[in-house]
Amino acid sequence: MKLKDIKNKFHQELDNLFPLEEVDSFFYMLIEAYYKISRLNLAMDSSLEVENEALILDALQLLKDQKPIQYILGETEFYGLEFKVNENTLIPRPETEELVNWVLKMKSKTEKINILDIGTGSGCIAISIAKHLPNANVYALDVSIGALEMAKQNAELNEVEIKFINQDILSVCNSKFDKNFKFNIIVSNPPYVRNKEKQLMQPNVLENEPHLALFVDDEDPLKFYKAITEFAVKNLTEKGVLFFEINEYLGSEMIQLLKSNNFKNIQLKQDVFKKDRMIKGTFN
Repeated sequence: MKLKDIKNKFHQELDNLFPLEEVDSFFYMLIEAYYKISRLNLAMDSSLEVENEALILDALQLLKDQKPIQYILGETEFYGLEFKVNENTLIPRPETEELVNWVLKMKSKTEKINILDIGTGSGCIAISIAKHLPNANVYALDVSIGALEMAKQNAELNEVEIKFINQDILSVCNSKFDKNFKFNIIVSNPPYVRNKEKQLMQPNVLENEPHLALFVDDEDPLKFYKAITEFAVKNLTEKGVLFFEINEYLGSEMIQLLKSNNFKNIQLKQDVFKKDRMIKGTFN
């Protein structure tokens, strides 16, 4: 089957679900991944055919079923690095790249510091930081064993050393880990989408990405932030810094949470879409 005919089929079946440019992007990503044929190759020879067309047609059906392209391919890019992803991990977002960039601006490559990423998922935050701060000792914590297995693969893929910890931050207080470690930086992108906000989300997210890593109860939307802040109070070094990605609607509540726990120099930061998306504070 000719690739140009497959491309037409993509548009016939997906144009009512996605923007035209996104459908094109899906098609070109898949032919590159499955057949090592680039967009330029196809432009130069529109008669190109593939033998194992079932691969891409199966992917087309998955796209129609609202499965994210990153899960279909099993990989994505984050902060210029390649990451494997599956249903145990969230798909890394551009706004989280902004959080990583904010952390990296705080420290030089030569500093020997301890950094903890809480709720690491695919490991994108911890690994990106470790790649750019080679002298840092980077730790990554997650409650999901499946997520940690994927994060370990990504650490190997990107040739960085991360110390992984399987622990629930909600019950970490007074544990061995809680008592024996001090960190210069703690960073987290915890679950922060309230259940009442599900209606604002796309079906491909709701039906595929792990709800454990996404949602919190409407009655206590800062549950994870409170636990992480409590942990940070005991485990940050003097002048240690706590970074969070946050729910855009809860910036004021986050400022108050950090203030009430004696954090100083609190800064609420907007992402590229002008949404309150990140916050940091210095302890003592």
